[in-house]
Amino acid sequence: MTFQPPMAEGRHEAPHAGLMANYLDSLSLVERLHRLLLDVIKDEFERLGILEINPVQALLLFNVGENEVTAGELKTRGYYQGSNVSYNLKKLVEAGYMHHQRCEIDRRSVRVRLTAKGSALRKAVADLFERHAAGMEQRNVISFESMDDMNRTLRRMERYWTDQIRYIY
Repeated sequence: MTFQPPMAEGRHEAPHAGLMANYLDSLSLVERLHRLLLDVIKDEFERLGILEINPVQALLLFNVGENEVTAGELKTRGYYQGSNVSYNLKKLVEAGYMHHQRCEIDRRSVRVRLTAKGSALRKAVADLFERHAAGMEQRNVISFESMDDMNRTLRRMERYWTDQIRYIY
């Protein structure tokens, strides 16, 4: 039997080795899946001849949908996860996918919404996602129940990480 020194206050016991390996594998998978999603969108756009915007900008359009939001709300609502939000909004406005307008009350704030061109591109991304969801179900890649369980688990992880940032247990 080996001596285990007492844990310092506020410190937690090391995770089980198997749990730690699975946790690191999950982190790696989430990162790789995000990059693959961007590649899938890029590949679809190349097939459709859409070359003026990138996959990150396409996801931004998809997530905004029919909403009208401020640039700041893009992050707080979870519509945009990356950096350079101003750059990407500027590119989308210049390319005619988004309309922007200064707020009447706070002139520093800009509200954005999709143009007809932006809505058409959003539909192309939605169609791609619908094909993938149907294909995964048809090929037994994942079932509705498994996807639902996975999403619940990922939301719990998201909540845990958010709590770590906000409250630092």
